[in-house]
This record gives sequence, C-alpha cells and structure tokens, in this order.
Amino acid sequence: MATPTALSDGARALILLCSSVVAARGEEARPFGPRMWAKLQTRLDEHGVGVAELLGMSASAIDARLGVGAVEADRIACLLARTGQLAFELDRLAARGIGAMTLADDAYPTRFLIRLGPDAPPVLFVAGDRAILGAGGVAIVGSRDVDPVSAAFAEAVAAAAAHDGKPVVSGGARGVDQLAMRAAFEAGGRVAGLLPEGIEGRLRDGATRTAVAEGLAVLASPYHPGAGFSAGAAMARNKLIYALSDVAVVVASAAGSGGTWTGAVEALEAGWVPVLVRRSNPMPDGNRQLIERGALPLDEPLLPDLSSLPAPTDRRRARQVAEEPSPYEQQSLKLVD
Repeated sequence: MATPTALSDGARALILLCSSVVAARGEEARPFGPRMWAKLQTRLDEHGVGVAELLGMSASAIDARLGVGAVEADRIACLLARTGQLAFELDRLAARGIGAMTLADDAYPTRFLIRLGPDAPPVLFVAGDRAILGAGGVAIVGSRDVDPVSAAFAEAVAAAAAHDGKPVVSGGARGVDQLAMRAAFEAGGRVAGLLPEGIEGRLRDGATRTAVAEGLAVLASPYHPGAGFSAGAAMARNKLIYALSDVAVVVASAAGSGGTWTGAVEALEAGWVPVLVRRSNPMPDGNRQLIERGALPLDEPLLPDLSSLPAPTDRRRARQVAEEPSPYEQQSLKLVD
C-alpha cells in the first residue's frame, strides 16, 4: 500500500477549513463546502493572501486581512485552531494507508478542476496509487439490481478497458459497479473507486485491501474516512465518476429516477465526457430515454476509438472543457504558492 505523502502548510489549512476529519466547535464552525470554499479562495486571491498564511492568525487578524466580517473570521479561526487534533488524526489514518489530497497538491486530478470548477472537492481522502486518479479511464455505471445480460455486458466492458490499459472508474456500489471492478482486476486492470462514504470501512474488506496494496486500485472520497453511506452523498459523488473519466458507459438505468439516471443526465447536460449507453436487448427504459436525450448507443461491449466519438456538448457552459483553464483552475493552482 502506497505511503501517504507529506502535506504542505497550504494543504493542512485546506483540510482544516474544508473537512470534518477532526471535530469542529458547533455549527458556527462547520467546514466549508466546495462552493463556499471557492468564494473564500476568490477573496484570498483578491487580497493576495495564501491560505497557509491564515494558520495561526487570530479572528481579528483574519478579518483585517480579508474583510470577511467578525462572524466569518471567527469561523475560519476556529476551524484552523484544530491543528493539533489534525496531526494526531492524520497519523492515525496514515497507519492505515490513508492520506489526504487537496487542491494545493500537484497530484490533485486536474479533470476535477477543469470540469467541475467550483464544485471540485477541496479535499479528498485517498488510499492506493494516486497516479491512477490522473490516468483517465472508463466509467462503468449502472443499477444495483442488475439482470444477467447487463452483468455480462459490464464485465465485458471492464475487461476491454483493462486490455486497452485504461483504468475502470467506479462508484464501488453493489451491482454493476462491483461487477466491473472485479472483472477489471481479473483482467489485470486498474480501478479508481470514488466512494460515497469514508474509505476506512472499504479497507476492512480483504480483497479490496489487497488490490490497493498491490497498486491495482485507488480509493478516494471527499467524505470523512469513517463516514457511513448516505443516498445524498452517493448522488453528490456521481459527478466525480464522470469528471474523472475519458468516457462513460451506462449499462442499465431506470427511467426518470435513481442515482444512475440522475448522474447520466447531469453528465449529458454538463458535457464532461462522451456518455455511451448499452442498446442491446433487453434494454431498460432508462437506457432508451438516455439515448433520446443525446447519449451514444453502444451495441457491443467493445470500447470505440475515443478520437472517433463526437465531442460532448456542454449545455451549461459556453467554454469547452478542453479549452484554456478556467479562472477557478488558475486560482486553485496558486494555492501552492
């Protein structure tokens, strides 16, 4: 299992501000979510202040430098005051092979910055080979309750990705996700698991722990390492699966509801990656409707040449994802300074 890397002061400040890995004092000191952090980051940039400079500052000093007001300055100071607790918790996690990755780290997935903008998670907790997170790959998604045809299709696509040297990107859920992960491992491939809960629980599974230790898998989650599953968190992490990938394959989806449907529709509207949908029979109604919404049909479990696919249409932003970095990305990359 890869040894977690050392953290810069900027990374430590981000973890303190944007995660609940150590307890904060009451609701008034709740950590910053992605969009709230993006606003604070903009304020820091406007005033020429690096996030690491906030460490050790009093609330009054923070307000004087940033002009955020007494209440917000107190919140920031309270969150940053957890430095001692953070050191103990990071040591505990490191003993389990778990580290933290932040927007201040060179290894942070640039796809998140470019495609998600202010929705990119400021902090990820990670176990395994972090290089897999930067390798793109094939997202394979689908229902938890999967029929035999869909199961075989998912396994074949995962094996094809492995043979092509492309990681499988998965949400790690029961059904299609886990079938694809297992098939990728069996074919000698790699897997990036983006989880809707903390990764400590997953590492208790022997097969998962072995795959991570052997460099075949990386687990990543924006949630507290000990957090349990929640439907809301699963919905929120769907965008991470698509944003990390080069192409997505929807194996089976219900129509109009459910995590697979919601994630695929969001990906189509955002234009993050080409979305391919299984068209072989029996074809779920959700698959048919996704194709009607603009997803590309996939009749066989074979991966097409990605260069032959039409570029996805971004219906929510005028800027194509392959163009120059967004202002958010440019600001994020300044955090290391």
